Amino acid sequence: MCDKKILVETSARHAHLSQTHVEALFGEGYQLTVRKMLSQPDQFASNERITVVGPKGETKMSVLGPARKDTQIEISLTDARSIGVKALVRESGDIEGTEGCTIVGPNGSVTLDKGVIAAKRHIHFTEADAKNHDVKNGEVVSVKVVTDGRSLTFSDVVCRVSDSYALAMHIDTDESNAAGGPVEGVIVK
Repeated sequence: MCDKKILVETSARHAHLSQTHVEALFGEGYQLTVRKMLSQPDQFASNERITVVGPKGETKMSVLGPARKDTQIEISLTDARSIGVKALVRESGDIEGTEGCTIVGPNGSVTLDKGVIAAKRHIHFTEADAKNHDVKNGEVVSVKVVTDGRSLTFSDVVCRVSDSYALAMHIDTDESNAAGGPVEGVIVK
């Protein structure tokens, strides 16, 4: 077991929108505006919010920026059940074969034929951090978190290595609640 601690962040439901969909939902030429910067370099929570509509219900969520190549809706499995969609557990960007939904903004709506996922738990590493933790890009590890009465070990954690990242593990709200809101963990090999 590596004794080097890793920040564990809870990633609440959110959307990544393509620029085409930003404009369809918020108006022609619209650009997302920064509410607050996130731990990953150049990533931000925007001031913009959308409504995601499924067959059984809807939920509001933040839009993260900047705009991406493809639109992706990241929700927990609990969120998916509540709005009536199936969210496959996938790495970010892997949306082929996933379900779609309708997204609604103040200036319009878009019906997606794919893009709803429950993000696979993962750790962002810089090259130096990966070397320090003795992991490689794409490697799957386990991470032990210790909390008051809810300690557990997360398996199937994907290591993602790029110098455009900052060291942090991301889990969704279901996972965070199960572990009592962990703030740090250690890799178990």
